This record gives sequence, C-alpha cells and structure tokens, in this order.
Amino acid sequence: MNSVYQINKGVGKPIVFKGLKGQWIGWLCGGLLMLLLVFALCYISGVSLSVCVAFVAIAGALLFYIVYNYNNKYGEYGLLKEIATRVTPKRIVCDKLFCQ
Repeated sequence: MNSVYQINKGVGKPIVFKGLKGQWIGWLCGGLLMLLLVFALCYISGVSLSVCVAFVAIAGALLFYIVYNYNNKYGEYGLLKEIATRVTPKRIVCDKLFCQ
C-alpha cells in the first residue's frame, strides 16, 4: 500500500493580494473601513451627497497611492526594518569604565 501526499508549495511565501504584500493588505482594509465610517458620518450629519462622495473618492485615491507606495518601498515586512534602523545606535562610545 502506497500513500500519496500532496506537497504544499505555498508554505513560507507572503500573503499577496493585487500586488500588496503582508501587512499592507490590513492597512488598506483598515483605511477603507475608516473611509466608510467617515462617509456614513458625513451623510448622517447632513452634508451634501456629492460633497461626501467627492471627499471619500479623493481620500480613497490618496489612501491607495500611499499604501501602494509604502508597499513598493518597504516590501513584505513593512516598516519593521525602517524602525529597527532608527533605534539602532549610530556609534558606541566607551569611556574608561562606562560604555554608552
């Protein structure tokens, strides 16, 4: 009796959706959810429908531009590498007994 096993070739690869990798999918979804809430609040408060739609369309286009720009710049791991380089000290100074 021989067993047949399928090989999962997607293990270790990042999640990709329409060119967005990893955490940027979540950032885009969160931003779109916030735009939906802003639209609902503007519409309920009595702002003109055309103004609401225009504002959300412009803000949505800006959101897509920023998220895709960051996705291309920082890649799968997002801002983690950038933050790590910022908190890493530039140099270590040693004076006699104390190192800073």
